[in-house]
Amino acid sequence: MSLEPLALPTSPEQWSSWLAERGNGSVRLAADEIAALKTAHPGDTAILQLWNDASVALSNASAVSSLLSSVHPDPAVIEQAEALEVEVRRFTSDLLLDREVFALLSSVRPEPLDDGARRVLEDALRSFRRAGVELDDQTRDRLRELNERHTELSQAFSRNIRDGRRTARVPAEALVGLPEDYVADHQPDEDGMVAISTEYPDVHPFLTYSRDAEARRAVATEFFNLAWPENDQVLGDLLRLRREKAHLLGYSDWADFDAEVKMIGKGAAILEFVDQVAADARDAGLRDRDVLLARGAQDGIATVDLSNWRYCFEAVKREQYGVDAQEVRRYFDFGKVHQGLLDVTSRLFGIRYEPVAETTWHDEVTTYDVHLGGERIGRIHLDLHPRMRKYNHAAQFDLVSGVRERQLPEGVLVCNFNRGLMDHGEVVTLFHEFGHLLHHVLAGRHEWVRFSGVATEWDFVEAPSQMLEEWAWDAGVLQLFATDADGTPIPTELVAAMRAADEFGKGFLARTQMFYAALSYLLHVEVPDDLTARVFELYPQYSLIAPLEGTHFHTGFGHLDGYSSAYYTYMWSLVIAKDMFSAFDTDELFAEEVAHRYRDRVLTPGGSRDAAVLVADFLGRPYNTEAFSRWLNG
Repeated sequence: MSLEPLALPTSPEQWSSWLAERGNGSVRLAADEIAALKTAHPGDTAILQLWNDASVALSNASAVSSLLSSVHPDPAVIEQAEALEVEVRRFTSDLLLDREVFALLSSVRPEPLDDGARRVLEDALRSFRRAGVELDDQTRDRLRELNERHTELSQAFSRNIRDGRRTARVPAEALVGLPEDYVADHQPDEDGMVAISTEYPDVHPFLTYSRDAEARRAVATEFFNLAWPENDQVLGDLLRLRREKAHLLGYSDWADFDAEVKMIGKGAAILEFVDQVAADARDAGLRDRDVLLARGAQDGIATVDLSNWRYCFEAVKREQYGVDAQEVRRYFDFGKVHQGLLDVTSRLFGIRYEPVAETTWHDEVTTYDVHLGGERIGRIHLDLHPRMRKYNHAAQFDLVSGVRERQLPEGVLVCNFNRGLMDHGEVVTLFHEFGHLLHHVLAGRHEWVRFSGVATEWDFVEAPSQMLEEWAWDAGVLQLFATDADGTPIPTELVAAMRAADEFGKGFLARTQMFYAALSYLLHVEVPDDLTARVFELYPQYSLIAPLEGTHFHTGFGHLDGYSSAYYTYMWSLVIAKDMFSAFDTDELFAEEVAHRYRDRVLTPGGSRDAAVLVADFLGRPYNTEAFSRWLNG
C-alpha cells in the first residue's frame, strides 16, 4: 500500500483553516475513538485498537501544534497553534484520569496478545497510573488543574525565549577578528555602532572571534539574560507546580517521578551519575582551564568566564594546534554541506532522497521524500536558517508520526545556521540533529503509534544523533563535500589537526555539561526561592567557567521545560553512543554490513523494545562505559 504525504496549504491564507482541520479536527476524532472504546465489551482486544486509533489522532494534533507554534511566521497562526496545544494537553490530561477508560484497558488480558500489543497495553496502564487515575476525586481534580496550569507555564517559558530576542550595540571596531562575511552582514549605524543579536549565528561567532573584551562582555550579558526577568517567575512557578504534582502522585520529588520511565530508573541516580562524571573530568578539566588561563593572560584575561572562554578556546586551538576556525570554515559552504549531509547519510543507510517542490510555511524550507528499497518511507523538511519569531535553537520536530499502512512519517529539522559559510561546529550540529530526523523516518512503520519514531527512553534518544556526529569528523567523509571556493577539498592534515584540537578541552566541556545537568536536577529537587542565587552557587561546584554578575542563565535555558530535571541524558546517551560507534571500523565508515545492521536493529525498531535491548542486539553484548572512558581520558 502506497501512502501519500500530508497535503500542506499552498497559500499563506490557508494555514489557519488547515490548522483547524488538521489539529482541532484530530482532537475531535480522538474523542470519537474514545467514545467508541467506551462502548466496547470488557476484555475485547478491540479496546486496544481503539486506544491506538485515538493515540494516532492525538499525535497528529500535538505534532502540528508544536511545530507551527515554533516555526510559522504569522503571529496569528502561532497563537492558534498554542491554543491547540492547550486543547490537546487538556484532552490528554482528562483522558488519563478517566476511570472508565482505565477500567476497560485493564480488562484486556495480556496473555493472548503478541509482544507489541502487550507492550502497548502495559505502557498505557502505566501512563494512567502515573497520571493519578486511581487517586480520590479531590486529588484527581487538583491534578487536572495542575496539568492545565503546567501547559500555560510551559508555553510561556518557551514563548519568552522565542520572542525575547535581545541586542547589544557595540563599536564597529569590536568586529576586528570576525570573519569577512560576518563583518559584511553587520554594518555600523550612523553612530558607528553595530547591533549584535542574541541569535546563535550572531552571538557565538562574536564571542569566539572578537578581540574586544568589553564588547564580548556586553554581548554575553545580553545573551545570558535572555527572557529575564519574565522567565524567573515562570520557572519558579513551574518548579513549584511540578513538585506539588509529584507529591500528589506519591513521589519524593519531580526528578524521581520523571526518571521512573527512563533508563536511569530513579531520581537519586541522576546526581550520582552527574557527580561521577564531574569527578572523572575534574583533573583533565582543571588542566584545560590552566591552559586557557595562560593564553588569556596574554590579553589581560584573569578569569575564564562566560564572555571569554570561547575566545580563549579558539586562540589555543589556533596557536597550539594550528587550527584556525576561520581557515576551516572556508571549506564549509552551507549549500555544499546541505547536499553533502544527504549524500553521506544516503550512502551510509542505503536510502535515497528525492527533492520535492513542496509549498510549506516558509520559502527557505527544502523538502525531500525518503526512499528505501524502492519504497517511499517518509518525507523530511529542512528549515535551517534564522528568522524572527522562529524557534531559536536546533531540534527535530514531528509533523506526522508514521503508522504502518495508515500514514507516512514526516519530520522537520529546525535549525538556525548561516546562509553562507559554516563553522565546523555547526556542521557537527547539523549531522547530530539530522540523526533525530532519520530516526523518526526509519522508525515510522509500526502498527502501534506508541513505537513510532524517536520513541525510546528519553535518556537514549540522543545516542543515535551523537554517534552520527562521528562522520562529520572523518577526513574521507568531509572531503566528499567540504571544498573551498576553488573546489579544493579540505586537506587531510587540517582535519587531523582539527581532531587533535578537539581532544583539547574535553574535561573542561564535560564539566560544563555536568553543570547544566546538575542545575536541571537540583532546581527540580530543591525548588529554591532564589533561582539566580542557587545557580550561582552551582557554577563553582560543577562548571569551570565563571559566571557574569548580573546574568540569569536559567531564564533562557530552554531545556528546563522539555527536559525538565533530565538534562543528564545528553551525557548518559554519549556513553552509549561511544560504545555503539566502537562497532564501526574507522577506516571503513561506510561498510554496509555494520551500517545496515545498526539501521535495522537500533533505528528502525523505534520504541518497540527497551533501548538497552536494542543496543545489545546491535553490539552482541550489553553496552558498557569502556569506549566512553577511553574517549574522556584521551
